[in-house]
Amino acid sequence: MKEALNDILVVELGTVLTAPLAGMMLADLGARVIKVEHPNGGDPFRRHAGELYSPHFVAYNRNKESIQLDLQSEAGKADLAKLISEADVLLDNYRYGVLQRLGFDDARLKELNPRLVQCSITGFGVGGPYQDRPCYDAVAVALSGISSQIIDPENPVVSGPSLSDNITGMYAAYGILGALYNRNRTGEGAKVEINMLEASIAFSPEGFSQYTRHGMIPQPLSRVAISQSYAFRCADERLVAVHLSSVEKFWQGFIQAIERSDLLADERFATPPLRTQNYQELARLLGDTFATKTREEWCERLAAHDVPFAPVNNVPEVMADPQVRHLETFYEVEHPERGVLTAIHRPVRINGQRGPADKAAPVLGEHSDAIRQEFGLS
Repeated sequence: MKEALNDILVVELGTVLTAPLAGMMLADLGARVIKVEHPNGGDPFRRHAGELYSPHFVAYNRNKESIQLDLQSEAGKADLAKLISEADVLLDNYRYGVLQRLGFDDARLKELNPRLVQCSITGFGVGGPYQDRPCYDAVAVALSGISSQIIDPENPVVSGPSLSDNITGMYAAYGILGALYNRNRTGEGAKVEINMLEASIAFSPEGFSQYTRHGMIPQPLSRVAISQSYAFRCADERLVAVHLSSVEKFWQGFIQAIERSDLLADERFATPPLRTQNYQELARLLGDTFATKTREEWCERLAAHDVPFAPVNNVPEVMADPQVRHLETFYEVEHPERGVLTAIHRPVRINGQRGPADKAAPVLGEHSDAIRQEFGLS
């Protein structure tokens, strides 16, 4: 099967997470992605493990080519202009104004390539009091209201994966695909703008609907109480998660699985709204019950009663999970310089296929010579 974006050339001026993730998603769909990196170390994410091929970089840059260009030099700018003139997409996550200072404002880009789809990712958008401030994941997660819904105010600890970074990268890829589709109809390029603040707000719309409709300000337990989501520590100190939702059959099956029929007669938990209202007390009682058996025992019981549950897997457990193994999510790919690497298949299948085997993330400047020769660069 021909990949969806086989004839699309993307020039990526991306560092760290947002633009590299968007570029990788396009590459996963068959686009050719040329990652432009500074000769002095390249993408800063390369150096997170004290080398130029960190696990962080590898995770967000598969299926790409790397060329080193010094965009502070006139030769480097001229080379970038040649690449842009041939490209379908220009992707960057520079701070606002950087691309313009390099000599690539909107007018210049349109002159170089009227069919170009330019995607610019910023922290806070264009204009406004925050335009020139630096933005990273924890900043956008906090400003967008997500942190207020996941951080315990009594024990404020920032934890977990990069939410705003990944969310923004996904929305950027979504915007680029829409612009490319429109270009096929009109023949015109477009400028796609996305910022981490708005992407994060858009990713969690429920809280804003609750507030504007009913005056409710979501708290860290608001969503989990409504959805009846729990995490319990078992007798072997391992964790299991349960999500009962508002479907009564799951509550009934859950009660049978844990053999706590006494809870059915407890007026505090008689209906979904009451279980939401008394969430913390119910969680305490259930926690005492789950502490009596191992996680494996609870998983067997919950599965037997069709309860939505899962063990809280760590990374090695995820890779060993039988469903993950069935899906063949992970596989090995060999890099000519870095050896065998573990890779993750794209999570999208088209006509039942994932596409060709992925290429490992490039070492810095791995494709410089070939790209220079192909495009006639200096």
